This record gives sequence, C-alpha cells and structure tokens, in this order.
Amino acid sequence: MRSLLLLFLLPLSLAAQRFSVTLPASLAGTSLDGRLLLLLSTDDGAEPRFQITDGPNTQIVIGKDVEGWAPGSKQRIGAAADAAYPLADATQLPPGKYFAQVLLHKYETFTRADGHTVKLPMDRGEGQQWNLAPGNLLSQPLEITVSDNPKQVIELAFDHAIPAIPEPADTEWIKHVKIRSKLLSDFWGRDMYLGAHVLLPKDWERETSVKYPLAIFHGHFPADFGGFRTTPPDTTQPCEYSARFDLDCYNHIVEQEAYDFYRMWNGPDFPRVLAIEIQHANPYYDDSYAVNSENLGPYGDAITYELIPYIEEKFRGIGEGWARFLYGGSTGGWEALAAQVLYPEEYGSCYAACPDPIDFRAFTVIDLYQDENAYFLKSQFKTTERPGHRDYLGHVSATIREGNLRELALGSKSRSGQQWDIWEAVYSPVGKDGYPQRIWDKQTGKIDFHVALHWRENYDLSWIMRRDWPTLGPKLAGKVNIYCGDMDNYYLNNAVYLAEEFLEATTTPYYNGEITYGDRAEHCWNGDPTQPNAISRLRYHRMFIPKWAKTVGVHAPAGADLSSWRY
Repeated sequence: MRSLLLLFLLPLSLAAQRFSVTLPASLAGTSLDGRLLLLLSTDDGAEPRFQITDGPNTQIVIGKDVEGWAPGSKQRIGAAADAAYPLADATQLPPGKYFAQVLLHKYETFTRADGHTVKLPMDRGEGQQWNLAPGNLLSQPLEITVSDNPKQVIELAFDHAIPAIPEPADTEWIKHVKIRSKLLSDFWGRDMYLGAHVLLPKDWERETSVKYPLAIFHGHFPADFGGFRTTPPDTTQPCEYSARFDLDCYNHIVEQEAYDFYRMWNGPDFPRVLAIEIQHANPYYDDSYAVNSENLGPYGDAITYELIPYIEEKFRGIGEGWARFLYGGSTGGWEALAAQVLYPEEYGSCYAACPDPIDFRAFTVIDLYQDENAYFLKSQFKTTERPGHRDYLGHVSATIREGNLRELALGSKSRSGQQWDIWEAVYSPVGKDGYPQRIWDKQTGKIDFHVALHWRENYDLSWIMRRDWPTLGPKLAGKVNIYCGDMDNYYLNNAVYLAEEFLEATTTPYYNGEITYGDRAEHCWNGDPTQPNAISRLRYHRMFIPKWAKTVGVHAPAGADLSSWRY
C-alpha cells in the first residue's frame, strides 16, 4: 500500500521513465552535455544504433537532451515528454524482449560571434554521424525484457567510448590538406578547420613548370575519390550484398571501378588536373552546403577565398575562375550549382547531378510558398501523408513526417545531423535561442511562411537565377549543367523540372547549358545513359573531368594555357 501511494505521489512523467542510465565516473572526467539516446531492437543482426532508419524495418529510438550530467549519476529516460521514433509516445513501448543500447551524443559549447551561445556536436572525423562519432559514450547491446508493470525500472550503463579515427595518410597520388579558417574560427569562437583530399595528376612531380586546373568535387563521400586504388580488387575477400541495388559482391564492383579509374587517370589520354574533395564537416552536418549561413557561418567565403587559393598555391593550380570547375551529386550537386550561382566569376562551370531541391516550389514534394503543411495534403475529411522516399516503380517506403520525427528523436533544435535538419540549419535565420528557426513545426508539419521567404531570397537557386538573370545570366551562360533521374528516390527531379522551365526560356542570354533526365533512374543518376545507377554513381570523376576539358576553351580568356596540362 505504501509503495502504491509513493508511485501515486510521483510525477507521472517520472513514473513512466522505466529506463535508468548510469554515467560511470571512469568514462567522464567532468559533467557532460548531449543527447541521450535509448536504442531498442528486436533484431540481433546488428547493433541497435545501426538500425534506426526511415524505412519499414526501422527499430526504436528514444531521445532526450541532458545538460551538466555529473559523472557517477543517473538519468531517467522513457517519459511521454521524451521524443520517440517510430513510437508515437515513449510510454507506449510494447512489452517483450529487446536488445537495448544507450548512446550519449556529446555536445560542445560554442560562443559565436553573433552573441549566441549554443551546444552542438562537433564533427570528430566521422562525418557528423551520431552512431559513429569518436568520444560518444556507448554500451554493448544487452538483452532485456520489458514487462507491462509500470513500476519496472531497467538499469543500463555506458561501458565504453567510441575510439578516435586516425588521420588519413598521404600516398603517392593522394595528399591531404587541413587549414585553420580564420573566417570560420572568428564566427564560431574557436579554431575551425577546412580540409581536402587532393588527387595529383600524372607526372605532377616531374612537370614542375606546369600549372593545373582545379576539379572540385562536392559531396559527402567517405573514401578518397571512391577508394582510388592502384591495385586490382582482391576477389578472394568475401562478397558483400547491396540491398539498395540488389547486387551481390558489390564491394568487388566498387573496388574494380576504383582501380579502373586509376588506370584512366594514369593513362595517356586523361586530362591532367588537380582533383579535390572538400572536407567541410561542421557542428550540424558533414557538409556545410558550401554557402554562407547565419547558423553555420561563412563557409562559402571560407572555401572560395581561403581553402581553394591555399590548395592552388601549394599544388601549382592555375588559380583563375575559368580554370576551376565544380561537380557532385545529391548534396554535392546542390553545392556545385550553389557555388556557381553565388560565386559566378570564381568558377568556370558546374555539373550538378541529382541535386538537393534547387527550386523550393518543389522542396521534394512540398511547395514551401503555397502549402500550409509539410506532412499532409490539404483535405477537409481525410488525412493523406506526403511521401518521402520511393523506389524506381514509385513504391513508397517512408513519409516526410516519419523522416522528421526520426530526426526529432535523434536531436532537438536541428541537431540530429540528418537531412531535413541540415537544410534548416543552412537556410534558416537564427532564432532567439541561437538555433535555426524551424521551417515547419517538427511535430505537426505546419509551415512558417516568414522563414520560407528567408529561404527563397537566399537559397532558392532557381528563384535567385530568375530574380537576378539580367546581371547574373551573362556570368552563368554555358556554365550550368544538371542531371537527374526522373524517378529520384527523394523526388528531386521535381525541382529540376521547374528550374529547367526558366533556364530554357532565357534569351538575354540563353543559359546554353545541359539538363538531362534518366528514364526510371533513381538517386543519384549523373547523366550516364550507358550504365545502371549502381555503376554510374561511381564514375563522377571519369565522367565530368573529360566533359569539362572538352569545353574549357569557351570560357578561358584569350592566351590562356589550354595545352600543357591537358595530356
């Protein structure tokens, strides 16, 4: 009777928090801030931290913010107020057996130049991945049984930290650079760095008098130039199946493509350029989107005026706008087009494949300027969710609402490190609390039109080109090239159609570029009609570098050196 009375007197939220997590003093020398994540799975085929997806096979995550968590103390999690995915409520966890894991995504405090103090997860070399970030605290998966007893408390504890990732080593062909950015350091109030993988052209060390064009590859790709390798693949290694492409031994295919690219790069007929992959992970994502942002800082200026000139000076680049070109896919496709549009004279051409939405009238399947809700179609008597992911036949596996609720469980205040949140972090104005203003309510989907207008004026690339074409057009003519599958998994082709309508109608001057679509091609088709998407997505360098070299003479000034570096 006494225990029942005590339970009745406890706040309902505390009574529902059936999980208690210990922060061992051995793993924390001081109090910690971050996002506490409880991960639950009925599948022991992988750790729960690797099973949180937008798709139908996702497992469960429950998240809450923690501040000043003292070593040796406990936190409770599982209340109705805690964010949960895909559960509607953390207290609705069905009884049964689970594999449980806890993770603390650690936050750092930043005092920015705009006067705001914010707590964010700094990238630590992993590419802003909450489930891989070095230093994050973690527990080994533990089999538990959740009962229907509301008084049950399940004790969990961290038992290790994710280890550090070593810096990549230079090779004969690939060098790695890392510079302190003054612009970004001033903004963030602490040292901030930009980096790049640099692929040297054939005979770079021997031809010391030659200066080279710069091929700038944007996008979040973990391996140096697709795993550029100078030896054939080891086919004795076990095959790895790709569920995405339904291909067995896909790891061998990837390695063969990397080796084939090396042979082309080292061959007699490939253009000799400096190819770089920019590393610009930040406290919100593994890419900055290569533009200036109220929340991320002046990444566009830092890349264009600090990193690129440094690389050109160090590795004998030509160092002029006509001799720099941009290419990439998905995020990298948007970045390539954005940098070309916003810095039209600093870059000579762009090749944007499967770009993130470039016209916000088709922000995937949302019109940010006309729709009232991002999650649901307007209707008086029925509820229809907007799709978020499809396959090449149009079969939907996730909705926009589901993707956003997953992010909300992983991090509040746009801190999940995932796709919808980074768009918000880059494009939105700063809120009163120092974090990005929401483009829509993360729970309900209601769109904030004031925020949408800020997005349009600063980052809607199609709108910016339409608005500024009289002055921008002469600087962009012949430089804009876009490629997209017409069954892109994330409906990115919709925005390309709208941008194409404007570009094809231009006359003073005509944009004079290339826009093509792949029939039933998914994300991230890059314009190669001869290969399936599983292969073409591995051939960005070998496809776009020769394409640019064939047209460079159109944009080069009279007397420019177009021969010494070519072959």
